[in-house]
Amino acid sequence: MNEEGNVCPLKIVWENGREYAIDKVIDIRRSASLKAGGAGIRFTCKISGQIRYLFLDEYKWFIETDK
Repeated sequence: MNEEGNVCPLKIVWENGREYAIDKVIDIRRSASLKAGGAGIRFTCKISGQIRYLFLDEYKWFIETDK
């Protein structure tokens, strides 16, 4: 959370402990996930050169994956 009170993700930590830095947050909007189900605030992020959608639904985070 920044000084203005806005949430901005910095990294993703998988269950196995592996971490991926978020290189850039490109867009923030309310949206539904077409692949994972659920809805919330969608962060369009650049992670390791790839565009991924990271969602904040209430107090839970989830990410759309290719699988």
